[in-house]
Amino acid sequence: MGKPSRVLLPAVAAALAVCSFYSVQAVAQEASATGEVRRIDAQAGKITLKHGAIAALDLPAMTLVYRIDPALLGDIKPGDKVSFKARRDGGIYTVTAISK
Repeated sequence: MGKPSRVLLPAVAAALAVCSFYSVQAVAQEASATGEVRRIDAQAGKITLKHGAIAALDLPAMTLVYRIDPALLGDIKPGDKVSFKARRDGGIYTVTAISK
């Protein structure tokens, strides 16, 4: 290999490493969990849930505000114990399914 190849190879390897890091981080994660509804703001498309740790989303036990499609709420109200599926896409958490 000539000199240009020795310089080019590390640059290409570094570029591939950076691209693979961002590709993995961009993949949305989804998990199932249970919790208690604390607050609902249907107009804003938000629901506040108190839940245990959700390892697949790297969340400790906490109370967190999630985005939700108001059409999913049905008869869900504060105080209800629920099962839900949540998705993390970047730093945004969204409930994709919910039931009592």
